[in-house]
Amino acid sequence: MTPASYLIRSASLLGGATADVLVRDGAIAAIGDGLDHDGTTVIDAASLVALPGLVDLHTHLREPGREDAETVETGTRAAALGGFTAVHAMANSSPVADTAGVVEQVWQLGRESGWVDVRPVGAVTVGLAGDQLAELGAMADSRARVRVFSDDGICVSDPVMMRRALEYVKAFDGVIAQHAQEPRLTAGAQMNEGKVSAVLGLAGWPAVAEESIIARDVLLAQHVGSRLHVCHVSTAGSVEIIRWAKERGINVTAEVTPHHLLLTEELVRSWNPVYKVNPPLRADEDVHALRAALADGTIDIVGTDHAPHPSEAKDCEWASAAMGMTGLETALSVVQETMIETGLMTWADFARVTSTTPARIGRLTDQGRPLEVGEPANLVLVDPAARWTVDPQAMATKGRNSPFAGLELPGRVVATFFRGHPTVLDGALNTPCLHGAN
Repeated sequence: MTPASYLIRSASLLGGATADVLVRDGAIAAIGDGLDHDGTTVIDAASLVALPGLVDLHTHLREPGREDAETVETGTRAAALGGFTAVHAMANSSPVADTAGVVEQVWQLGRESGWVDVRPVGAVTVGLAGDQLAELGAMADSRARVRVFSDDGICVSDPVMMRRALEYVKAFDGVIAQHAQEPRLTAGAQMNEGKVSAVLGLAGWPAVAEESIIARDVLLAQHVGSRLHVCHVSTAGSVEIIRWAKERGINVTAEVTPHHLLLTEELVRSWNPVYKVNPPLRADEDVHALRAALADGTIDIVGTDHAPHPSEAKDCEWASAAMGMTGLETALSVVQETMIETGLMTWADFARVTSTTPARIGRLTDQGRPLEVGEPANLVLVDPAARWTVDPQAMATKGRNSPFAGLELPGRVVATFFRGHPTVLDGALNTPCLHGAN
């Protein structure tokens, strides 16, 4: 990667005052009005919003082992197009990322073919089986320097195992990211438990299955004095439990997905398996509770839970379909639609929940940084006035299972800068900025 200089002209910083931003040698070299552009490439950013690069704490890149669904290269291309400069790759690959060797493999794949920073998430238990703690310390000490651990897709349902994991990661300031789902309450469940499941005759997924695990785990985190992160919160009851825990000073953070901010269980009436997801799409009142919680800080961040699947895993009958939705290329637009267009948040708030706070939770020191002189030039330029129609066939991800297909959404990523290099320019992929090139 050849170092280059870029002058971003007249961008609205975090949706506020406009200024020129000079990017040089991978960092923000100057911010001001009428900056000199000799020897630099000028990007006209009038009417564009400049934000720190987005950070996803919850991405499924599938590699190694499920390259039919996604690879590090295709998933990070999608991430760059969505305005991301860092993603955390979940552990449910094949083999599972439960050893130092596997997380280093994912980390190295990111350095060799990633369009963004790839930070592996380590498994909590061996093989995600819930019976034995994985190599937490070894993964933390590896070159990947893992700080987030999760069996996502499967709940750490044994309270003794969860306690031990919370105790273990304290030694290196790690965090356990829990997939809150009591398995005995969701055996055979196909969608949210409620009126729609009763009408459709589908086994229901009760809200209490999520809420009971969150209640247990915030108490365990308080008892141990460790960090807990709750993945993909989906119910109003979960919001109240997390709010209760935060009021008592318990060290808990939480995320919500874009699809849980916009979509409801009513879509399941179509019997389209693209709407099958874990946790399931909930009721309208849950959606509004989640939006309010993200706005008031009870829910800390947006995590995409980007979960690509090969077509045969979704183009089938509902009961046989895999759970999961893609999300990297649509996340910014969905959050703009649900939180900014509704007046619940500003662009500065958006930066907090999609960049600054997820970077802090993941203990990333060079991501989610403020747009200030001397900071790494990981940033995104967004055209907030643009409208576009979601076409899964045109996406960079291998997964075509977007629940937003055909929807018109606001906001378009015009440019993504990763360490001072534009991986996306004029809304299209440019060239990657690989770690190995440094």
